Amino acid sequence: MFKIITDVQGSFELNNGVKMPYFGLGVFQSENATKSVIKALDVGYRLIDTASIYNNENEVGNAIRKHDVSRKDIFVVSKVWNSDQGYDSTIKAYNDSLKRLKMDYLDLYLIHWPVQNKFVDTWKALEYLYNEGRVKAIGVSNFMRNHLDELLPTCSIIPMVNQMEFHPRLVQQDLVDFCTENGIKYEAWSPLMKGKILEIELLKILSEKYSKTIVQIVLRWNLQKGIITIPKSSNPGRIKSNANIFDFELSTEDMKSIDALDRNSRTGPDPNNFNF
Repeated sequence: MFKIITDVQGSFELNNGVKMPYFGLGVFQSENATKSVIKALDVGYRLIDTASIYNNENEVGNAIRKHDVSRKDIFVVSKVWNSDQGYDSTIKAYNDSLKRLKMDYLDLYLIHWPVQNKFVDTWKALEYLYNEGRVKAIGVSNFMRNHLDELLPTCSIIPMVNQMEFHPRLVQQDLVDFCTENGIKYEAWSPLMKGKILEIELLKILSEKYSKTIVQIVLRWNLQKGIITIPKSSNPGRIKSNANIFDFELSTEDMKSIDALDRNSRTGPDPNNFNF
């Protein structure tokens, strides 16, 4: 259990020494990314996760420029989309993302999905951008063990992050452990199972026990497992409520009981079987 969880602006250290906030806002399918990001920054969030395919990098950039918080204090993440993968096209895609965001660097850039016969060259482009000092950290998303086994022998830089679907029904502890052993920080997307966590009886019981919402229980579980989490919301009240998870701690027993909810069940695509 991680005892270094302090507040909404706390961080985990990546394998290159960069500190990445362990709690942030995802803006996939956000109804109004500008308003959502501004609200999140008001609440104290310092990690904002977008991607070129989300078509809202412009809105994210606008929100950050409008806010009083300095750019250097905000950890901005984007991702190269599948159709842009390959060495030269990845570098172009990175430049295009910066133009849309109106920024001169990203804090973290990820390969969005492991496109076969492309992700190794794509990673070499990310290494180039990193070595040129144009991005502070680089990583992958949706990479299973077999993808990492293919990528890691070719790397001169180990990925700093692997962003995966992660929630009580999809723990993939073996993959979490493999990433940890290799210095790759695990990050959760869809930590709330698109709202389906609200149907799980054990989480209802824990909600009553700790006087916290089911969402707060699950997000706290993420952090205590050492996993960065980026719950998505466009609702100002929920954006604030989601961050109210720093005044309690789940017991070791209750952490294990949530782990045991794992059913290897996905709400999103299978990284070993996608066609986009």
